[in-house]
Amino acid sequence: MSAALLVVEDERDLAEVAADYLRAAGYRVEVCGDGAQALARVQRAPPDLMVLDLMLPSLDGLALCRAVRAFSSLPIVMTTARVQEIDRLLGLETGADDYLCKPYSPRELVARVKAVLRRSGTEGVSPWVFDDVARRASVHGRPLALTSTEYTMLAAIARRPGVIFTRAQLLELVGSDNLESSDRAVDSHVKNLRRKLAAVQPGVEAIHSVYGLGYRFEI
Repeated sequence: MSAALLVVEDERDLAEVAADYLRAAGYRVEVCGDGAQALARVQRAPPDLMVLDLMLPSLDGLALCRAVRAFSSLPIVMTTARVQEIDRLLGLETGADDYLCKPYSPRELVARVKAVLRRSGTEGVSPWVFDDVARRASVHGRPLALTSTEYTMLAAIARRPGVIFTRAQLLELVGSDNLESSDRAVDSHVKNLRRKLAAVQPGVEAIHSVYGLGYRFEI
C-alpha cells in the first residue's frame, strides 16, 4: 500500500496543487488547513509523512512540529514563505526533516518527500501488518482483536485497496464451512470489522460500502 501523507496548508489552492502532484506520484494524500485539527489527526491516526506549512491558524507550524515530536518521529517536510536562514534553522531544530521555501515547484516537493521517506525507511511501507501464520493483524503497531473469519476478510481486501469485493467473493474467501452463506452474514462480519477498526483508528473509515456491488478497502 502506498504511503499516506498529510498536507497541512491553509492556502487552499496551493494545498490542492501539492496534493494533486503527490497523488500523481502514487501517494495517498489528505489535506488539512488548521494546525490544531492537524495535531488531532496525527494523534488519531499518524500518516507516514507530514508536509507542514509554518504559518497556520490556531496552531502554527513550529508549535505543531514540537507537539508532534513529543510523541512521534514521523517524517516532516516543512514549507514556508519565510526565507531568512534563522527561520530555516529554527524549523529544522524544532524537528523538521527537510525545509522548502515558497514559492516552490510541486515537482521539487515530490522529490523532497520521496527522499525523506527513503531516508526514514518508510517509503512504500504500510502501517497495516498481517501475520498469516498467527492470523494476527495490527495497524500503526496497534493489534486488532479479530476472529479467524474477520482476519481472512480484512487481510484480503486490505491487500488490494480500491478493489471492490462482492459479497459472493467474500463468502468464497472464507469458505462455506466458516460462514453462513448469506449476504446478511457478510454484512454482519463487516459491521464487526468496522467496529474493531474504529476502536484503534477513531474517525478513520477503511471499509467502504459500494451500493449494489459490495465493499472496498480505502483510506
